[in-house]
Amino acid sequence: MSIWGIIPAAGQGTRIQPLAFSKELLPVGVRRDGRSERPKAVSEYLVERMAQAGCTKLCFVISPGKSDILRYYGDRVEGMDVAYVVQPRAAGLCDALFRAAPFVGPDEPVAIGLPDTVWFPAGGLAALTADRLAFLLFPVAHPELFDAVVLDGAGAVTEILVKAAAPPTGWIWGALRAPGPVYHQLAALWRARDCEDEYLGTLVNAWIAGGGQAAGVKGGASYVDVGTLHGYREALRLLADTERGRDDLMEAL
Repeated sequence: MSIWGIIPAAGQGTRIQPLAFSKELLPVGVRRDGRSERPKAVSEYLVERMAQAGCTKLCFVISPGKSDILRYYGDRVEGMDVAYVVQPRAAGLCDALFRAAPFVGPDEPVAIGLPDTVWFPAGGLAALTADRLAFLLFPVAHPELFDAVVLDGAGAVTEILVKAAAPPTGWIWGALRAPGPVYHQLAALWRARDCEDEYLGTLVNAWIAGGGQAAGVKGGASYVDVGTLHGYREALRLLADTERGRDDLMEAL
């Protein structure tokens, strides 16, 4: 079965400028190929996690000036075929995500993540089932900076609070999976709402109000947005701690 990984990469990255390249190619950490090492682009972490989740195809949504992403990834990466869609102007996350809709078959599941983030565990996205809309949730110290997810006692999403001043929960969504029909239902709802939803959270709230169901899975351990200088430093610290933990484990074995 084909599974699409949709990667919205059209943002301008104004919070971490000046850069001479797309923010999704910002070097964060190291990639090891055998005995050689090279800098690792931040978006490679998401690409790897999508591969682990069983994605067979990727769709990067890029702006007209981000041809460097196309040159970097080409037509195939991590065993996945790669397609590219252009978002002509910055018009929000929903607009970016549904630019991929013409590529996604009616029954093809999708996985969605943000390419300027680093999170663990690496297999968190793979732990989500593809038979329902499911959000991978992460605990953060400042949920007001993200989209906080409110759950009921059974783990169903009751509301997504988009950058709310004082959310009642410290859990935010960092990635998601959805069956093909649900993805297309959300796209149709977005169009029916005159494409006014900039954030996915407000659209999902409307979908839930109309009878849709979504699950929140508290399977994330750490999450860093690399789109700011502070976040970039946090990502470097997180990766260094992870590497030290891996080395300590190898020594213990």
